[in-house]
Amino acid sequence: MKMVQLVTVLALSAAAVQGARVTVTPTQKVVSMLEEMKAKGVAMMESEQKTMATYSEWVDDKTTELGFSLKDAATQIEELTAFATKADSDVEVYANEIATLDSEITTLETELKEATAMRESEHAEYQKVSTDLSESVDALERAIQVLSQQNYDRPQAMMMLQKMATTDKAMPRVLAAFLQMQGQAAQPGAPEVASYEFQSGGIVSLLEKLLKKFQSQLSDTEEDESNQAHNYAMTKQHLSDTIKKSKSDVEEKTTIKAETASASAKAKGELAATKADKLADEELLAEIKATHSAKSSAFAENQEVRKLELEAIGKAVEIIAGDSVSGSYADRVNLAQKTVSLLQTSSSSMAVARTQVASFLKQKGQELNSKELLNLANQIPANAFGKVIDMIETLLQKLKEEAAEEADHKAWCDEQLKDNKNKRNKKTSESEMLMAKVEELTSTIATLGDTIKKLADEQAELTKSMGEATKLRDAEKAENAAIVADAEAGASAVENALVILKEFYSSQAAFIQQKQVPEMASYKGMQSAKGGVIGMLEVILSDFSRLKAETTAAENSAASEYSSFMSESKASKEMKHKAEVQAKLDKDETEFQKSQTNKDLKATNEELAKANEYYAQLKPSCIEVHVSYEERVAGRKAEIQALKEAYDILDQKR
Repeated sequence: MKMVQLVTVLALSAAAVQGARVTVTPTQKVVSMLEEMKAKGVAMMESEQKTMATYSEWVDDKTTELGFSLKDAATQIEELTAFATKADSDVEVYANEIATLDSEITTLETELKEATAMRESEHAEYQKVSTDLSESVDALERAIQVLSQQNYDRPQAMMMLQKMATTDKAMPRVLAAFLQMQGQAAQPGAPEVASYEFQSGGIVSLLEKLLKKFQSQLSDTEEDESNQAHNYAMTKQHLSDTIKKSKSDVEEKTTIKAETASASAKAKGELAATKADKLADEELLAEIKATHSAKSSAFAENQEVRKLELEAIGKAVEIIAGDSVSGSYADRVNLAQKTVSLLQTSSSSMAVARTQVASFLKQKGQELNSKELLNLANQIPANAFGKVIDMIETLLQKLKEEAAEEADHKAWCDEQLKDNKNKRNKKTSESEMLMAKVEELTSTIATLGDTIKKLADEQAELTKSMGEATKLRDAEKAENAAIVADAEAGASAVENALVILKEFYSSQAAFIQQKQVPEMASYKGMQSAKGGVIGMLEVILSDFSRLKAETTAAENSAASEYSSFMSESKASKEMKHKAEVQAKLDKDETEFQKSQTNKDLKATNEELAKANEYYAQLKPSCIEVHVSYEERVAGRKAEIQALKEAYDILDQKR
């Protein structure tokens, strides 16, 4: 403060000396300084207003931009929420429909199984009844044939029927039916006729009626079997088609359900990202508004202070420029005139001081390589003593301000470089992590793709093997059925032949026992061939039976192996199909994660690029400098010290 007072006195003294020559009074100098301050204050006020206007315009633009962004985000959130809700609802609907279809399929399969069991039971009953009727018809035909060949009397015919009942398993039923029909045909109370009047023609007639009855029953049975088989075939076709259609619907709905679930997951991911972006924009908007509000308040306060300052300066100018102030300076002017001689007396020593200061400043300017000191040294000889002090003080103030500004700039650079480095390191780490995740997901997708292809190929191979096995099984079954049919037909023919031969030879033996031996030997047939032919036929019959049994056993074994193979193949195919569907779902989910990760990677790389761009902007002003901050501070301190020493030289000469 003492130094400032001395400088002020010296400046006023120098101004007084100059005033003697240019007639500039101290009051005029003060007025001039105040007017300069006022002009500077107005300029600063206008500059501050322009800066605030520019900032407010930026805030308005940014607020509008963020408003549109938030509106778009809200719309997108609403759409994604609606889509995800609809997709989840659809997934639930598909799940319920699939469960309903599965239940219906189970019910239909149960109905088909029950219908099949009933058909098998009906067919078994048909085979039993048909066999009985066929055997009865066959027995009747043979009995009618035998009786028709010779006209037996009634007792002989009845005896023959009774004998056939002991050797033919179908004849007991025929005999029972015949006796029942005979009983119904008899006239109650009619006289019995002599035996010789009743020949076998009446019995044959009854047998023929009975044959027609059995044939009619057999025809009705076969017709019923045909109708039942047809009804079963229609029912089976309907149930099989319905089951096949339901299973196809289940597979289609399962695929759609999986795709809908995947789309819902994707929408939920985008929804989360959109909400995060919206929240960030809301926070940024709130921060901008809060900052703008604070700056607006500070701006209003600054404007008010500047306004009051300008009013005070204006009033001071009016006061100092008035007659009251100018009049009171009369004594000061006289005093200044009295001190002229003193100032003139010391002018020579002041000139020497100016020369010393100029030389000192020039030397320091060269040592420190300071343009400021060199320029000041060149200006000192041509200026008055007071102006030299003003110049030194002005330069001192300027250097101090530069030092303060550079310190602030250094602190700002340190802070920005630190934040930028942390951000670049963080984003680089995030980018590397995301790239590794993308590579991992890509590998997973490729693996799942290979798995899906492998499962599809294995299913196709199973389908092919099942088709080939079915084709071979059908051919083998048809061949075995043909063999069994041939064996049964052959056995039946051999049995018929045996029955006829055995009946013939047995009847001839009975006739020999019942009749008297005639005088002349009668032909009784080739009795000697009975044992050989019948024996051979019995061997052939056993061969047919063995062939049928062996073929039936082979068929059962092959059918069991085929059923086991088809069951295992279907189970394996179903398992592989489920695995394929799950792999496709996993692949879709992984592809969705990869797309989201790629988006995150793109955003991270963009932020990293921006951080690198900002770092490039910081480098010229914060890093790429020719002299370090410490060296600049030391040089500025040396300049200030040189100026202080120059000031001390001048101060000693006052």
